[in-house]
Amino acid sequence: MRNRSDRPVALWKPTAAALSGLLLLSACGAPPAPSGDGADRGEAAGATSAADLGGLEGLIEAAQEEGELNVIALPPDWANYGEMISTFEEKYDITVNSAASDATSQEEINAAEQNAGTDRAPDVFDLGQAVALANADKHFAPYQVETWDDIDDSIKHPEGKYVGDYTGFMSVGYNADEVPAPTSLDDLLGEEYRGKVALNGDPTQAGAAFSGVVMAALGNGGSVDDIAPGVEFFAELKEAGNFLPVDPTPATIASGETPVVIDWDYTNAQQTLDLEGQVDWQVFVPEDAVVSSYYYQAVNLDAPHPAAARLWQEFVFSDEGQNIYLNGFARPARAEAMESAGTIDTDAFGRLPASDGEPVSLTQEQSDAAAEYLTQNWADAVA
Repeated sequence: MRNRSDRPVALWKPTAAALSGLLLLSACGAPPAPSGDGADRGEAAGATSAADLGGLEGLIEAAQEEGELNVIALPPDWANYGEMISTFEEKYDITVNSAASDATSQEEINAAEQNAGTDRAPDVFDLGQAVALANADKHFAPYQVETWDDIDDSIKHPEGKYVGDYTGFMSVGYNADEVPAPTSLDDLLGEEYRGKVALNGDPTQAGAAFSGVVMAALGNGGSVDDIAPGVEFFAELKEAGNFLPVDPTPATIASGETPVVIDWDYTNAQQTLDLEGQVDWQVFVPEDAVVSSYYYQAVNLDAPHPAAARLWQEFVFSDEGQNIYLNGFARPARAEAMESAGTIDTDAFGRLPASDGEPVSLTQEQSDAAAEYLTQNWADAVA
């Protein structure tokens, strides 16, 4: 699992080594400079659609001349990004330089600012809502993919400066060999869960943890406008001795260190698959507290490989790319359109964790208010 930030600005507390990775964008040093000539890069940098470069074939040609793509904060076990990257490389013969896979959304922006004007800057971003909206005008280039019309207006900037690519639901993952199956969030307060319930990150910094508190609020009489009951729930969890202050990872799950994990359903579901035969990891989505939040793709305005950056967007939002997300248990932005067109991977679609409730998403204003409340109250609640 990785720590991502989709509403507050920083989910993961970087080590010195990680910060170094953000600056270098590679453990082995900076990627080489783009191979395309300056005129080609200039034309691609101004393209707002593939049509500006003569269509998709022209975009592919320009991207292959550049030969590389810099991505950041895309761990291979998150939303199936490992397959997304390897398939893109093989399909287009373009090398993907993947850096700082555990970085937060805000740290993606920081890396872009620190490396502005160099060939080390990220070409594309995968960001949480708050960071995406806050940086649209300053850091993102407008670009509309060929499948633009399939994407709901509510999750895309009108000019394409950011576009929702996938979402998921908040969930409770649990080791069925160690704890009873929860039927509600209140079950986690029971004696059977003593010292066993982990939250993926600090909600004042972590997107997943933030949404975990929102989920707890909805399940305890709160709402998207009142997350206080969610904070109170975790205070009760701490008081009961059930809250485990450990950031969960696949390793902590496999070892039994974190028998219960509150995180996105696509990360918990991936653990069910990865640990089959080792750990009976199950996923529970409370029907009265279904919290959803999109991540957003964006092209860096200062992308050193602008054609490759735009080709990446085309690939991510193609049927192939969207089905790759789906095979990582993430719900793709174009799912409804693909289902209607008969292009969705029905087997993968059928494997998504069950959820009978109505998904709830926060507006930017609600997110900002909730983040402010957490900043003022979270530390005292779990201290």
